[in-house]
Amino acid sequence: MARRRRKHPEHENLERWLVSYADFITLLFAFFVVMYAISSVNEGKYRVLSDTLVEAFNNGGRNAPIEVGSATSADLLADKGGVDAGLVNLDAALVHPEPAAPLRTGDEARQPPPDASRAYDLLPGIEDKLRKALGGFIDRDLVEVSNHGDRVSVDMKSKMLFRTGSAVLSLDALAVLAKIARILAPDSHEIQVEGHTDNVPIRTRQYPSNWELSAARAASVVHFLAGKGVEPRRMAAVGYGEYRPIADNASVEGRQKNRRVSLIILGHGVDPSAPQQR
Repeated sequence: MARRRRKHPEHENLERWLVSYADFITLLFAFFVVMYAISSVNEGKYRVLSDTLVEAFNNGGRNAPIEVGSATSADLLADKGGVDAGLVNLDAALVHPEPAAPLRTGDEARQPPPDASRAYDLLPGIEDKLRKALGGFIDRDLVEVSNHGDRVSVDMKSKMLFRTGSAVLSLDALAVLAKIARILAPDSHEIQVEGHTDNVPIRTRQYPSNWELSAARAASVVHFLAGKGVEPRRMAAVGYGEYRPIADNASVEGRQKNRRVSLIILGHGVDPSAPQQR
């Protein structure tokens, strides 16, 4: 008589949950990849939007409208002391900046007035306009405006303009430079932007020394002014590093004074390298 085979109970797969778990992890990974991809920042859009926001708030909202997608004004102004371009996602921002003043071509912007002896007489008028426009910053000891006879200088404290070791303009810097640009754009005087640092050495891949850092900061100011309608032919960017101090670097206060950007408006025919008149 044939033996009846025993039926073994079918083995139950207890690891089926791994399939669902793997699908979940894959979807989660894809989600974070997409989030990272859309979080990249366009520095140019950030600067334009920051500048326009500052002008809108300072002028009571009379500037051109700003349409912001996922970013809000609170996000942009969260770090009023100086916002680096990599902190906020502004790829969705659509900005309509105020139109720049038309640029003069050829030698028109460099042409001195018919009576060159009266060239310096125009500088006090520029000085008065700058003092009036920058009064709030002057009162906070962040900006100093002075007249040296053949030139007017605007000294801006580095702590207001840049973060330590950076050449990215802060929101305060954009506010100051926007006011300066509105005054200088219709003018014809030449402008020299000078970057200065203290004697604390810097050695990074981007800035091997204070020369590179000071020059980059001066160039940032020049680029911004040019974007606001100041004729590029009239401007020059110079980096002096630590070698033209106005105070003793032995003290904290002295080093703070030496870290600055100076914007020099020159009288017609003045040599930028000539010593200042007192």
